[in-house]
Amino acid sequence: MRQLLHNLLMAASILLTLNACIDEDEFDDTPNGNFEALWKIIDEHYCFFEYKQVDWNAIHDKYQRQLAGNVSDDQLFEVLGNMLAELRDGHVNLYSPFDVARYWTWHEAYPSNYSDSLITHYLGTHYRMASGMKYRILDDNTGYIRVASFANGIGAGNLDEIMLYLSSCQGLIIDVRDNGGGLLTSAEELAARFTNEEITVGYMQHKTGRGHNDFSSMEVQTLKPGRGLRWQKSVVVLTNRGVYSAANEFVKYMRCCPNTITVGDRTGGGAGLPFSSELPNGWIVRFSACPMYDAQGNSTEFGIDPDCNIQLTESDRLSDRDTIIEFARQLIRNKR
Repeated sequence: MRQLLHNLLMAASILLTLNACIDEDEFDDTPNGNFEALWKIIDEHYCFFEYKQVDWNAIHDKYQRQLAGNVSDDQLFEVLGNMLAELRDGHVNLYSPFDVARYWTWHEAYPSNYSDSLITHYLGTHYRMASGMKYRILDDNTGYIRVASFANGIGAGNLDEIMLYLSSCQGLIIDVRDNGGGLLTSAEELAARFTNEEITVGYMQHKTGRGHNDFSSMEVQTLKPGRGLRWQKSVVVLTNRGVYSAANEFVKYMRCCPNTITVGDRTGGGAGLPFSSELPNGWIVRFSACPMYDAQGNSTEFGIDPDCNIQLTESDRLSDRDTIIEFARQLIRNKR
């Protein structure tokens, strides 16, 4: 799978380079020139027009009319940000020196289902740390690993030590809530400790042209067993809307591993390889430009539903109880 990702990254890089060479002299650094440049970048490289039923041509006409007369940078940024918001995609961002345009409605409309103070309560002060992960044995002999990010590389030796330390536990909870992603190789390295055979975990595509439906055929993603100690007991993965990018892929992998259940809320998505391009004025637009799918062929770009949808209740929060962790512990106890 790493070779496949490498090839896709190379292809995306070549397309971006070619596009930059073509677009660099095509649009002036004017409000209208920057507007047309952004509209064209999205038109040629965004992957989810059909999935989201977006009429991009109509959106062009709607917002182009708003650029009549003298337009300041602030006004231009607002128009461009509002145009991108029509995509209803929380993984599309426009970066300027003074602000970042983002679509947060999809995120803010849902409860966080996560509390830092509750995690601190469950971890206590005597937890262990390795490769950016915190882990301990809870008082009912359940293993708990808090993976807040995949920004760090995960060493095989670190994973062996974690698996050995938790080996006496009756089951394991892996908490990736609010994990914004990081290194896809780290997500793969961790997930590989939960399968004893090579398994199909999903599919991916990449753009092959500038048309809205110009995609490659589905390319299989597989997960191979990791070297070293592998977990053989029950696993519960905790998720919420704050799970993005590489963490979203991790959840996708784990759903294909044996003895695994996902609990919490729908993930945030955004697993596709990122695409970035520059406007004539230097502002940067960034979005997912590589459709990703689960093992059943369903898009994971806009999140993955858990096996058990459990919400963190306010009454539990006030009692220093994490509803989602407690539900996971009960699942493990029931499998004794």
